[in-house]
Amino acid sequence: MSIILGIDPGSRITGYGVIKQVGNKFSYLGSGCIRMQGDELGPRLDQIFNGVSEIILQFQPNEFAIEQVFMAKNPDSALKLGQARGAAIVAATQSKLRIAEYSARQIKQSVVGKGSADKTQVQHMVTYLLKLASTPQADAADALAVALCHGHTHQNLLKLAGQAKKTVRGRLR
Repeated sequence: MSIILGIDPGSRITGYGVIKQVGNKFSYLGSGCIRMQGDELGPRLDQIFNGVSEIILQFQPNEFAIEQVFMAKNPDSALKLGQARGAAIVAATQSKLRIAEYSARQIKQSVVGKGSADKTQVQHMVTYLLKLASTPQADAADALAVALCHGHTHQNLLKLAGQAKKTVRGRLR
């Protein structure tokens, strides 16, 4: 069993999603947004760090996944996004969680089946896969998609490891 915390970082709104994975079954534990107050970047990064730290304390995840930075048209926005990611990552490392990072394309491919999916498609599939009663806010849905992507990736790696073990055993006989 794994409890996976997914993070969709942002310097104004950081989405989070927490799921439980048992084998190939996923269940929803919680999601939401950390909404930063103020205009100065330093205090907003502190809010991200403190918010993610509180979520870690509340849900006690043993897996942490976060979306990678993509190079946007605006380099200043990309730098701020990178700093927001850093604040969330430090909160996770302070709790001794390993960090898994996924590109937006990998996340969409894993959850929707199409790397170019839009936000509404991601929201729809997250709602469907986790059997939610209502559609989560976009940033929270993106964070849940990060967690689902990590769960699928981890599950596939375990399958491959099992297959490799069987192959090695077969060759040793």
